[in-house]
Amino acid sequence: MNRISSLLLALAALVPSTFLGQVDRSAAPAPGLAPEIVLGDYTVDQLDNGLTLIVVENHKLPRVSYRLTLDVDPIFEGAEAGYVSMAGSLMRAGTSTRSKAEIDEAVDRIGASLGTSGFGMNGRCLVQHSETLLELMSDILMNPTFPDEELEKERKQTLSGFASSATDANQISGRLSRAMTYGLKHPYGESSNETTVKAITRQDLLDHYAKIWKPNVAYLVVVGDITPDVAKAQAETYFGRWRPNEVAKQRYARPVPPKANRVCFAPVPGAVQSVIDITFPVYLKPGHPDVVAVSVMNTMLGGFFGSRLNQNLREDKGYTYGARSSIGPDELVGRFSARASVRNEVTDSSLVEFLSEIRKMVETPAPDSTLQFVKNYLNGSFALSLERPETIARFALNTERYGYADDYYATYLERLDAVTVEDVQRVARTYLRPDNMNITIAGNRDVADGLARFAASGQVEFFDPFGEPLKELDPAPEGMTAEGVFRAHYEARGGIAKLEKLKGIKTMGEMAAGPMALDMEQAYLVGGPGYTRISAGGNVMQETRFDGEKGAEIAMGQNQAMDEAGIMEAKRNHDPLEFLHLADYGASAELLGIDLILEVPHYLVEIREEGQVTESHWFNVETAMRSRTVRNESTPRGDMSVTLDYGDMMEVKGLKFESSVTMKTAGQEMTMTLKEVKLNPKLDAADYSVE
Repeated sequence: MNRISSLLLALAALVPSTFLGQVDRSAAPAPGLAPEIVLGDYTVDQLDNGLTLIVVENHKLPRVSYRLTLDVDPIFEGAEAGYVSMAGSLMRAGTSTRSKAEIDEAVDRIGASLGTSGFGMNGRCLVQHSETLLELMSDILMNPTFPDEELEKERKQTLSGFASSATDANQISGRLSRAMTYGLKHPYGESSNETTVKAITRQDLLDHYAKIWKPNVAYLVVVGDITPDVAKAQAETYFGRWRPNEVAKQRYARPVPPKANRVCFAPVPGAVQSVIDITFPVYLKPGHPDVVAVSVMNTMLGGFFGSRLNQNLREDKGYTYGARSSIGPDELVGRFSARASVRNEVTDSSLVEFLSEIRKMVETPAPDSTLQFVKNYLNGSFALSLERPETIARFALNTERYGYADDYYATYLERLDAVTVEDVQRVARTYLRPDNMNITIAGNRDVADGLARFAASGQVEFFDPFGEPLKELDPAPEGMTAEGVFRAHYEARGGIAKLEKLKGIKTMGEMAAGPMALDMEQAYLVGGPGYTRISAGGNVMQETRFDGEKGAEIAMGQNQAMDEAGIMEAKRNHDPLEFLHLADYGASAELLGIDLILEVPHYLVEIREEGQVTESHWFNVETAMRSRTVRNESTPRGDMSVTLDYGDMMEVKGLKFESSVTMKTAGQEMTMTLKEVKLNPKLDAADYSVE
């Protein structure tokens, strides 16, 4: 540091004092001219069948990528919603010459990647394997068979995903906000569900392929260690036989913003956060003169970490880990979205801040310093993006698809530099609608009670997890109560009398989280001591011990004593009839009615502690077995919701135990499988001692 300071002082001594005196240090220097942007070269060609070929050379590494994109209108799928995505996924599931296993093996053999979607295909490999990869891509493109057995696997996996997404507030919020913005009869607003996925047939997939997979509406973008001549020769060899045909255009009703602000709420049982999304449709075409000014405006509002929304809701108020907004061009219709996940208790306060910042953006000019800061950020982001050849490929594709001027991207920084405070406020007034917004929230229903004041109608509208108006739960049969549901459940598991005779239980199993497998062991004496142990390769990673009065959590060599809540939870966990003794653990239960899981009727029971919902349980009406639990957990990362989906049962001496449980939380999924159950085990005091 001293050496740097000395050099700076020496440099200053060489500068004439008369020159230094001419600098006005009371004002910031005027910004310089926008730097000239030199984009990488690319070539555009067209095959005889209409396929447009774009090639971006990059010889730094011996690899090449191929991306095939269909330029077609969005498709409304209706009663079979989900078939476009399913057709895309299953294109590589088998051809007339190869099975899915053979395709996977061929891709792995050359260390390549190959993926398909409803509107495109992409592959990447080392240059030396490009012919092999292209032969595979050509076979998949020309000869997909959409095998029935693969369709059924995909259907089963999709339906399983719906089961978990029904309690995922983020996924529910995404579906709800799209439905409210575009409407359920628009391709951007519809969502697939159990009914539509069950209705999909192999013929739907074949029809989709036949209607839109044509070379005259396709672009092949090639990036990497390759020349345009070689790329064209490859394209002609592997895609030249692809026959062109007309692709029908689609027309849809124009989505419009609501006449006044509305509040749309999707209840998520047990949610510990509210996922807010404030949204409305926006008409801004790609290449429109306002695009750059709108980008500046949105970046200032919620487009990066230093935005107004994030600084307000995260840095100042501490309501969320992050608040963001987005708005962008779309050929059909775009949308504005301002979103965040916030704690339940600050949902209404967060909405106040969201609405305030959006209105401020419209009504109050931004300071020059803020504008310059945002433009500098966008300038730097643009410059960094140019380091990737894929960026040049994207620019080239957009230029061809949307008919941009040849210098559209080369002059981007000039247009960015020209944006003024007046431009920002003008586009805010044009594209933001602070009085015509859909305020969508997915979260705990208790939160909805305080949100009516944000709706112009004074009413909160309720929707299901797929954006349909919410139907109230069917009533339970007369006389059925939560206790009745619990008793039926225990009788179905072998009988209350047998469970009452148990002196203890020991279970051993395995927990899988991706490639990692952990051993789990739990043992307890009814109403007394016990332990839970998680280990890997014989090494204990985490352990819970309870001696009947005191408890401890042990992990990574750290021993932490249980608090009163932990002790109460341990006692409840050591009770095989816990649901019948909830009052002993400071809890109460209420039967809300009959809900559906994958169209199967279930009793929905909520458990509350100190007036707050802490757990929700779904019991199959016919079998009385528990299918799902949603539980609120306090963790070092904050409160979060945990979903447990139960699988098959294991029978031991006439009693049934849940042998498979899939746990989902914070985007992670783990499956716990029961291997062995021992009844009335003898426990070693050393296993549960907390001393």
